[in-house]
Amino acid sequence: MRAKSTSLTGIALAGGLALLAGSQTWVSFMLDGTHAVETVTGHEVNAALSPVSIAIVASALALTIAGPVFRRVLGGLVALLGAGLVALTSTALLSPAGAISGRVTELTGLAGGDGGAVIWSSLSAWAWACAAAGILAAGLGIAVVVTGGRWSAAGRKYDAAKSAPAAGKADRISDWDSLSEGGDPTSSD
Repeated sequence: MRAKSTSLTGIALAGGLALLAGSQTWVSFMLDGTHAVETVTGHEVNAALSPVSIAIVASALALTIAGPVFRRVLGGLVALLGAGLVALTSTALLSPAGAISGRVTELTGLAGGDGGAVIWSSLSAWAWACAAAGILAAGLGIAVVVTGGRWSAAGRKYDAAKSAPAAGKADRISDWDSLSEGGDPTSSD
């Protein structure tokens, strides 16, 4: 039970952290001839961060009621989504100048690089936090694939098959059926 709750909580937190990190400033920069600091958020760097982050959180919710086989499938999906987050974040981590090129083009009207227009830039820790969330999600997804089959079941509430009442013992549904057929469920016949 402890592995299940730890995995589910970790996956949900990783998705939430990635969603939060994507909405924060990733790169700050200043253009030549201005004294204003411009910023670019993670969602501006790559718009796919939000859907991937939301899918990770949704997977954590689905894992709460999934059966053993589907848990492993969802664990694999979470691992792939985590790897996707790392890949989406790596563009900003490896090349902050490339991450801000769209914003620089918007501000200067010059496409194809900054042309020396950017005199200063700084990468925020939020980009690293998003990458860490992706690594955490990928690791927990792999853990679900390995251990998910041993988790306890969700409970009778989610079972598809209903157990039949014991022979000779009436239940509420059979009482209603008896009433519908014109019988009296309170009689001892």
